[in-house]
Amino acid sequence: MKPPQFEYAAPATLPEALALLAHPDGDAKPLAGGQSLMPVLAFRLASPRLLVDLRKLPGMDRIDIDASGVRMGAKVRWRDIERDSRLKTALPLLAEAIGHVAHYQIRNRGTVGGSLAHADPAAELPGIAVACDATIEIASVRGTRSVAAADFFEGALTTVLQPDELITAITFPAWPATRASAFEELARRHGDFAMAGTAVWFDLDAAGRARDTHIAVIGASDRPRRLPAAEAKLDGQVVDAGTIGEAACAAAGACDPADDLHASAAYRRNLVGVLVERALARALAATKSGGRAINRSGESH
Repeated sequence: MKPPQFEYAAPATLPEALALLAHPDGDAKPLAGGQSLMPVLAFRLASPRLLVDLRKLPGMDRIDIDASGVRMGAKVRWRDIERDSRLKTALPLLAEAIGHVAHYQIRNRGTVGGSLAHADPAAELPGIAVACDATIEIASVRGTRSVAAADFFEGALTTVLQPDELITAITFPAWPATRASAFEELARRHGDFAMAGTAVWFDLDAAGRARDTHIAVIGASDRPRRLPAAEAKLDGQVVDAGTIGEAACAAAGACDPADDLHASAAYRRNLVGVLVERALARALAATKSGGRAINRSGESH
């Protein structure tokens, strides 16, 4: 299919881009990697008057890591994340999840900002953002604002972004070296969107009890979300097979997937429980071995 006709602009600065997005008719769309927007146009699910190409904007393709955490510009591509070995230590959950994102060709074009703005409930980055308490930086001609990832996603393909706003970066808090974490997902084929997935992490106190437990899921609701009922089963408890099983069972009961062409809600709910149990078990195993979690392919993260 062919996209509808549109006008095109490639501004050289962020203020110019924001001015274009602020057109009174509110009918302009930013274009970065195009991996989400172009299919939408091809199927004529959207027909914006103007595409604002962000490729010339400076300073939005950087990954900065310091003592406060990780900051990634909105134009950072999946391939940039794959190639940055620092992220395996600074943000291991993202480093592990990136291997599940689409295919090589798409990872060469797809961007951080595009994935967040598209807000597919089965996409990996939105789930990692929610799991890791990330903050999303947003700009418009009216100024800038920061939104917690947990508040950014309002539903399937829906966010708090206004038509004239642009995602400029995402920031993640610093990650302690001793934190236990793991990411699991199941897709019909490698590179497909997940039927369901989970990102988990917890810290262990001196008595071996889990602290600040985070359990987030993708593909099991209309948006990425944490599961407080499941986290409560583990938080403050000694992490073992028993408490992991209780958390997994609570996770399956707390999610609210829908039936679709690919799986029933009951299947997805059961899948969430299985994936959460696997992820927590891998995270625990890593703390005992003193290394990082090992996924089922044998690759460490």
